Amino acid sequence: MGARTSPTERQRRLGAELKRMRLAAGVSAETAAGLLKVDRPRLSQIEQGYRAISSDRLRTLACNCDCADEAYIDALAAMAQPSRRAWWDRYRGTLPAQLLDIAELEAHSPHLRTALAVHIPGLLQTFDHALAVFGVAVPQLPEHELALRLEFRMERQEVLGGVQPTRYTGIVHEAALRMQFGGARVAKAQLEHLLTQSEQDHITILAIPFSAGAFPGSGQTLTYAEGPVPQLDTVQVDSTHGPEYVHAEAQLNKYRAHLDWMEKITLSPQGTRDLIRSIAQEL
Repeated sequence: MGARTSPTERQRRLGAELKRMRLAAGVSAETAAGLLKVDRPRLSQIEQGYRAISSDRLRTLACNCDCADEAYIDALAAMAQPSRRAWWDRYRGTLPAQLLDIAELEAHSPHLRTALAVHIPGLLQTFDHALAVFGVAVPQLPEHELALRLEFRMERQEVLGGVQPTRYTGIVHEAALRMQFGGARVAKAQLEHLLTQSEQDHITILAIPFSAGAFPGSGQTLTYAEGPVPQLDTVQVDSTHGPEYVHAEAQLNKYRAHLDWMEKITLSPQGTRDLIRSIAQEL
């Protein structure tokens, strides 16, 4: 199999973990390349996600890097398996690859935690709410691009449905609940949708009331995607130029503490529903 021209975020993450494992063990690139029976340029491509690695070779590397964490090795081996075509692959070549990486990240996470100060979480948005949000993009999206993004946003939400839905915790500031994207009618329907979703066992919605005051990273939109093992957790942060992905241990610790702090100042799930219901009644 030849080199990939554009590895996905998941493929890059696997390569980064292999390099991290090698460096932590003090194993040189020359030694690792010899163990894998490849030359150094190919090893570099593997560690950057441009080339695949078999599960057997991955386990050989882990053994010689004295990695004894079987759960972590098994999770990496699962990442190394050839991926089957997924629903988001239909959008490859028509939507930015960074957006497809979000869907892949969500699909492989057993628990998603999000925090938003101004917007409703994308996985909980109604079609009309999403239309209002995408409608104010700068520069303005052409009609066909707008339609693609809306279709993709709605299809992403399927991760919260099905037989084995992803567990989801959404922290939303009261400001986001009071924003009237699309007008009062659309805003009210969006709030009613949140109430319905919050009644599902695997979905927890927590509101930060105005009275809670300051909190870390005020205004930042982030998603914390838990991996099959803690070492493979990932943080996705929104920016005006697209999503950014963070997985350094220090950064993961910071964002976990960030979210834990925010959860401590939220209303209870029932208190959140009461607030949402009250705001909806005002519209």
